[in-house]
Amino acid sequence: MAEAMRQEQAAESQSDTPARPETLPSAQPPTTPEPLRVGAPAVSAGGMPAVVSAMKHAWGEMGPVRGTQTLLKVNQTHGFDCPGCAWPDPKHRPPFEFCENGAKAVAEEATTARVTPDFFRQWSLVDLAAQTDHWLGKQGRLTHPMVLREGASHYASISWDEAFTLIAGELNALGSPDEACFYTSGRTSNEAAFLYQLFVRQFGTNNLPDCSNMCHESSGTALLETIGIGKGTVTLEDFEKAQVIIVIGQNPGTNHPRMLTALEAAKRQGCRILSINPLPEPGLQRFKHPQAVRGILGSGTPLADLFLQVRINGDVALLQGLGKALLAREAMQPGSVVARDFVEGRTLGFEAYAAHLDTVSWEDVVEQSGVAREQLETAADWLAGTDRIIWCWAMGLTQHRNAVGNIQEIVNLTLLRGSIGKPGAGVCPVRGHSNVQGDRTMGIWERPRPAFLDALSRELAFEPPRHHGMDTVATIQAMHEGRVKVFFALGGNFLSATPDTERTAEALRRTRLTVHVSTKLNRAHLVTGKRALILPCLGRTESDVQAGGPQFVTVENSMGVVHASRGALPPASEHLLSEPALVSKLARAVLGSRSSVRWEWLVEDYDRVRELISRVVPGFEDFNRRVREPGGFALPNGPREGRFTTQSGKGHFTVHEMSRLKLEPGQLLMMTIRTHDQYNTTVYGLDDRYRGIRNGRRVVMLNAEDMKELGVEAGQGVDLTSHFEGVRRVARKFVVVPYDIPRRCAATYFPEANVLVPLDSFAEKSRTPTSKSVIISLSPAVDLPALAASAP
Repeated sequence: MAEAMRQEQAAESQSDTPARPETLPSAQPPTTPEPLRVGAPAVSAGGMPAVVSAMKHAWGEMGPVRGTQTLLKVNQTHGFDCPGCAWPDPKHRPPFEFCENGAKAVAEEATTARVTPDFFRQWSLVDLAAQTDHWLGKQGRLTHPMVLREGASHYASISWDEAFTLIAGELNALGSPDEACFYTSGRTSNEAAFLYQLFVRQFGTNNLPDCSNMCHESSGTALLETIGIGKGTVTLEDFEKAQVIIVIGQNPGTNHPRMLTALEAAKRQGCRILSINPLPEPGLQRFKHPQAVRGILGSGTPLADLFLQVRINGDVALLQGLGKALLAREAMQPGSVVARDFVEGRTLGFEAYAAHLDTVSWEDVVEQSGVAREQLETAADWLAGTDRIIWCWAMGLTQHRNAVGNIQEIVNLTLLRGSIGKPGAGVCPVRGHSNVQGDRTMGIWERPRPAFLDALSRELAFEPPRHHGMDTVATIQAMHEGRVKVFFALGGNFLSATPDTERTAEALRRTRLTVHVSTKLNRAHLVTGKRALILPCLGRTESDVQAGGPQFVTVENSMGVVHASRGALPPASEHLLSEPALVSKLARAVLGSRSSVRWEWLVEDYDRVRELISRVVPGFEDFNRRVREPGGFALPNGPREGRFTTQSGKGHFTVHEMSRLKLEPGQLLMMTIRTHDQYNTTVYGLDDRYRGIRNGRRVVMLNAEDMKELGVEAGQGVDLTSHFEGVRRVARKFVVVPYDIPRRCAATYFPEANVLVPLDSFAEKSRTPTSKSVIISLSPAVDLPALAASAP
């Protein structure tokens, strides 16, 4: 293999390498308008359309035989973990334990299409950047390590040895280890993540930004302060025992479709489901189980019993309204609503919380939330009637300036009712990437706890850095200012996932070296430092064979269960490295004799990595034996087990001021969302089937009354301008779509609208970008004619 790569590299070096032109690759997806079609939104999720869509993607990318065989191994005990969301697997798994979007994610990774060195010889960076994100992803799996040399316009093949030598040279030439940042996506396995953070800390920095910084950092911050753990407290079995489930700021039908099965089962047990969201989502209206006869032939199961259509970022007002209504019932009948024994014996701060709610007016609650008092009173009746309550949320709550307050208001209501540490009750932040939670457990964090660093020092005989490192926002700022000179990404599409696209692009261009470990081509590969590397790695679906034989990796799902993942497909290329092997070779090349870690020995058999993890990370004792048990094992969770792990040993009520929407005439509050045909920045197709929007992504969804007031029509082309601290950012050529959304609100898809999200606007405490709270205005698109919106 090495000789073949050397020959390819020699052939490449003999060819004429075009110089990099003055025109830089575009950081944003192209603005060419598609022939958009708009019809009525769906009224249910799943069913036969989901089956057809899943098979279309699987068979189209892999072929019928390979596609079917691969899908039969997804989320199975002896199969591989879906590279999509982190929803947990049931104890009793049907043969097809995947959802429509899971099938799309698997098809994307297991595609038979390939991106070879010949491809890069044909396509310059500028030409690639002119293509859509959908087109880039559809080109297939990366097969060789590639280098973009200084001044070049095309990537060229490079040997692994030379790639690692290049990285080592740049890192070891830095004036300080803190001049490098090491990003991680939630796709990375526990084993790779642990080795990665070990390498980075032995190198001498805690600059470990990750995708959590941009999504659920607010959840972790809020929960750690109030209950003592930055994770959810429920299990999948709790959904079977809950009497009320609240889904707030989350769209499970698109983002976590397997969750609908749990909600359907709960509903059939008599559970009430409350949906709180600015947009009505079909997945919470009616679910047709695509793997059950009743879902294919029947009318499906109605899910949400009540829909509260909250204004964007009106959640604090809404949650305080619920608290106010509950305390009013308690005042009328003392002891009937507040879990007095629980509150007085196991919490702190209730009196201050209750006193604050007494100052909150119902007029403010209704005005700022956009929800009628009568609806809030109905919801309060449900909460007052049971303590078996589960709260579920996602990025609809976490990406606002007051995001930590949003989540802590949920904790307030949970503590008030004593709805934690008992069956059928608790809090459930629903994670996205399949191992984003596990990566944090493994030490991927720019602000590591001293106890974790102490364990590393004890077990590996080195002194890790103690100062806090940079999160994602700080990393972009530091690159832009020239303080970070090398950027390394273990997975992900950093450019497209982050806010303020043009500023992030300029920041990346100011570095000396950018490196991306990837399975497929994405836009982050096109906007680079002076030099750049693409390092291809194995995917979750593929077999991983090291010197010690076939290996498996592990992941942690949303509910803290650690389990194995075993790929079975042949690797897409003989030149791919597994992530653990890649990190090991990188560490050896960079650290050399400075590290006493036996990097090569560790990755010969991943059991050795897991044994090391068991000695460093609490809860992983006897890791190798326990993870081989069917279904894996659950990590310790104090609040789930009935004990708060805060410093005081008690749950904490908190007080928050109500966020107030302040808009100038003509301004709207915009949130970015996904289509049903994407996962994070990966675009599977151009249809948002559930919202009735097809063959286009550059759309802005508006309330019909706001359209009249603003003087815009359905199908009209507009430019969007965001406003923050006197700075304006513009996104060109969006099409107006009327939609059921609250007044003065707007919705757009990311990453197309990420250019509007200010880098300097982020959540208090968690520093998560405010992608759900962007103030915008509209203007007619200069060179985009009105487009007719028509039914499909």
